Amino acid sequence: MAPDDDRGDPVRDEEHGGFVGPDDHADVAVIVVTYRSAADLGGLIASLRGEAVAQRLRVIVADNDSPDDTLGTARAHTDVIARPTGGNLGYAGGINAAMAAVGDADAVLILNPDLVVHPGAIAALRGCIARPGVGLAVPVILDGEDGRTASLRREPSVLRSLCDALFGGRLRRRPAALTEMVLPSAEYAAAHPVDWATGAALLVSRAASTAIGEWDERFFLYSEETDYCRRARDAGFQVWFEPAAVVRHSEGGSGASVALATLLAVNRIRYYAKYHGPAATLLFHGTAVLNELTRSAAPEHRTILRAVVSPRSWSSLPHATRSAAAPMHGVARPGGVTKP
Repeated sequence: MAPDDDRGDPVRDEEHGGFVGPDDHADVAVIVVTYRSAADLGGLIASLRGEAVAQRLRVIVADNDSPDDTLGTARAHTDVIARPTGGNLGYAGGINAAMAAVGDADAVLILNPDLVVHPGAIAALRGCIARPGVGLAVPVILDGEDGRTASLRREPSVLRSLCDALFGGRLRRRPAALTEMVLPSAEYAAAHPVDWATGAALLVSRAASTAIGEWDERFFLYSEETDYCRRARDAGFQVWFEPAAVVRHSEGGSGASVALATLLAVNRIRYYAKYHGPAATLLFHGTAVLNELTRSAAPEHRTILRAVVSPRSWSSLPHATRSAAAPMHGVARPGGVTKP
């Protein structure tokens, strides 16, 4: 059975799959957190229709008060659940809100709207979480040119942060203890457990989702996936990379700005402080300062440096906001910004 076109009509194989409604069992509930995503959403939904031929997907578009017609684009697909959050809750807050619409589902797949899912990707991720002890699974992420991105990461540490500040992407073969980034191509050739991965695409089993609980909304954008994967590991679940699953990410959905780059740097410090004492956090904070200092020839890095050394300024960084209209409860409370 060939996938339908992108008109919003359900793709349905009565024995195997289709987009299903809020009251039906789903093999996977797909959460898409959106902000200014009208131009990207159609491509993602079209690719999900192809995936729904042999499995039951419940697609939830969680919009974060987009000023464009993102909600209208989503609602044109009558078999997609599309709801506003009542504000811009951030990525973690949007995922938490959207969970109200997940319903009876075996797993939750969190996707950015500026993705296209390659054929067989969801089935491959589902096969991965079927392994004993595996609770989360992440795919290969291609960029807009179909080149593989370095999407895998190791748990942040003072030493890794120091070496990444000094060397960046150079010395790609340095030992794992000396870099948070997973760079060698061999690491992307076979399935294996990882500490965490960039959060554009992440499948979570129902058991892991229940055990881990809500995403930490203190992270408006960036480091929320680092935190969620750590909490998964702490709960006894492995995070696995599955190279048989492939998505393409245009990496344009959330935009780029000095404010967001600053938030990335600051949230790394906030994350580290959540799990470590003041002395260790001070050292980690120092490596963040060094990272910006060594790159301060560029004006944007001088701006980030000023913010990183001044925690009092952090409250002015992008953060969750709510509009006057309250989000819908009991049906869905989705929302978010896209995750680069």
